[in-house]
Amino acid sequence: MDKVEVLGVYFDNVNMTEAVERCEHMLNGEKANLLVTPNPEIVMKAKEDSEYKDIINNRASLVIPDGIGIIKGAKILDTPLKERVAGYDLICNLLEKYKNGEKTFYFWGSKPGVADIAKQKCEEKYPNIKIVGTDDGFFDDAKKEQIINKISELKPDILLVGIGFPKQEKLINSLLDKNIFKLAIGCGGSIDVLSGTVKRAPKLFIKLHIEWSWRLIKQPSRIGRMMVLPKFLSEVKKEAKAKKKGSSK
Repeated sequence: MDKVEVLGVYFDNVNMTEAVERCEHMLNGEKANLLVTPNPEIVMKAKEDSEYKDIINNRASLVIPDGIGIIKGAKILDTPLKERVAGYDLICNLLEKYKNGEKTFYFWGSKPGVADIAKQKCEEKYPNIKIVGTDDGFFDDAKKEQIINKISELKPDILLVGIGFPKQEKLINSLLDKNIFKLAIGCGGSIDVLSGTVKRAPKLFIKLHIEWSWRLIKQPSRIGRMMVLPKFLSEVKKEAKAKKKGSSK
């Protein structure tokens, strides 16, 4: 597989079409798979959390470059990735691809009621789609076991888990060996966007690769999280400089 390393995290060098094809292959396979969508925040978290990094690098079947910062970082490191593959867009492509019920979906995450709204919105758009269950992202250990038992009975093909990183990936990892789904995606806030309770950035912001600024405008409280990006780019430049120095010896 063609992999690109960015600060210790290995990305699959795929475009959107190839990512969808890889998902299709996994969905037609026998084992459970994890798909991770790292942005610079996730990469920086993985640098300090060895368990999380191991899950991404050694347990995930597909790791896509979700943030434009990852694309810029890979370019600085002189190991360019083909394109940004946004997790939300990939999910939308899968919903479109399986809109006639060929595969089943399960939405797990967000505030109480939001996953139900997301299910309703998807069913309004795609009357034949099969979303077999929903649950919110607020649960204790007892409720978590109930949800897992329900998923185990329903065996959805595609499980969306939107409870924030690294929690969502660690939860999915703990379920992989149970083989109760075909493909689970740590989807962050995608369920919110599918429900319409959170609006995605306008197309111009997405086209100009400044979607992050739209999120900051809508949620000023994210400023602390946004400060990770300059730190990420600084680390990338430092690594690129070290690589260049090492190759010139």
